[in-house]
Amino acid sequence: MANWFDSPGKPSIKTSTKADIPDGLWAKCDNCNEVFYQKVIEENLWTCPECKFHFRISSRQYMSFLLDEGKFTKEIGRTLIPKDPLEFIDTQPYPKRIGDMQKKTGINEACIAGEGSISGHPVIMSLLDFSCIGGSMGSVVGEKVARVFKRGIQNRCPVITVNASGGARMQEGILSLMQMAKTSAIAGVFAREGLIYISIFTDPTMAGVMASYASLGDIIISEPNALAGFAGPRVIKQTIREELPVGFQRAEFLQKHGFIDIISSRKNLRELLVKILSYVSIQ
Repeated sequence: MANWFDSPGKPSIKTSTKADIPDGLWAKCDNCNEVFYQKVIEENLWTCPECKFHFRISSRQYMSFLLDEGKFTKEIGRTLIPKDPLEFIDTQPYPKRIGDMQKKTGINEACIAGEGSISGHPVIMSLLDFSCIGGSMGSVVGEKVARVFKRGIQNRCPVITVNASGGARMQEGILSLMQMAKTSAIAGVFAREGLIYISIFTDPTMAGVMASYASLGDIIISEPNALAGFAGPRVIKQTIREELPVGFQRAEFLQKHGFIDIISSRKNLRELLVKILSYVSIQ
């Protein structure tokens, strides 16, 4: 005997009452698992209203709430694009990976840089984007960062870097590692000019970026619970075969041990920068 629900001519009955929800309408916190309207998360500067967890966001999103009018007045190195000196092939050729990244993110490289202002205070800024090959530092990223410090010297104004990186870019080999020395050297020249450099750690700030210019700030600010270090905790644990302290390499641990000066929530970051820049401008 045929089931009534399968009989021809009978009306179809939906067994689920779940409504069709458009993609991007909801966001789930990776820390507390609470679910919120995406708009609520965005209005909260991409932090969880419940547990204050900081979502990873793009370089453009940082610009939107840090800089006046949310943009540069003049971009630095916008047309620079990476080459493929090693003809590197992993799961795909390096140029194809770069092309896919550019289409996905709308930016040429993992670093955007330029001149701008924060509450009227002129600044030169570079911002790394973790969604672009893990924010890795290749030759173009290193060149942009170096140009930021050079422009800061020319304009006699503060430099701010917003860092989010897994380290050096393996697809460029030694040319990538050379950027550590290059950016550190120009940061040293900038420091000798008596100008202020503010380095901001976001999650994560690791390896070659951390071990070069990012760690050389006159003032180092971090978002809460950001991971920052050279080798990752798992690598260190496997190497020394010892248990690591609770919270090892997280912002709060690093502040306790004197490496980070200030931990600031994203919602208070612009206000904090305004205070620092206001103080510097009257010196």
